[in-house]
Amino acid sequence: MTDDAPQNPASADETGEDPTPDTTVPEDVRTYDRFSKMDGARYERANEFLRDRTYITAREWAIARLCADFRTETGVEMTKIGKHLPELVPFMTDTYTPQAVNQARSAFEGKVRKAGATFLYGAMCDFFTAEDLDDVMYEATEVAKFLLEVEGVDLAFDDELAAEERISSTMREVRTQSAALRHDDLTCPHCGERFEPGESDDASD
Repeated sequence: MTDDAPQNPASADETGEDPTPDTTVPEDVRTYDRFSKMDGARYERANEFLRDRTYITAREWAIARLCADFRTETGVEMTKIGKHLPELVPFMTDTYTPQAVNQARSAFEGKVRKAGATFLYGAMCDFFTAEDLDDVMYEATEVAKFLLEVEGVDLAFDDELAAEERISSTMREVRTQSAALRHDDLTCPHCGERFEPGESDDASD
């Protein structure tokens, strides 16, 4: 990583504004506005928010988003992302090498996989009640929606409700299938109702 490069004021007019675009910055970088809502935000603030609510850091969040957005048919444009990181993300002040970009992306992927395994085990091990899982999913969904909104995604209310319903339906199915794995007699340990392995648990416990 290197320090931020100073701006070249040679072409600035009397108002202090540059009358011509910086041709050294690619067009897709100049027009990228995913994190525009965070103009003026500091890395420490973004990182603290994420640390309190997720396993990922602000660095991993930003770079994972960029890797998804700057993906081509031949792969991720890691050199472009690293070189123009300060222009792409307001709270990132250093440039990154392609290796550092790849490392952050890998760290993000690894944490998502571990968090997913942890959550799924918690949902399957019968430690949480259905109501507990609903609370967990609600909190997780709210954090995820907030991050998406910060990135500039416009979430319609109807789409939010539909997504939450799909998630709830999936979690009910997970509870049904995990109960079948844990109990050979396929009897719910809470209510005594019998069910088949492929049966959907649409009713609340």
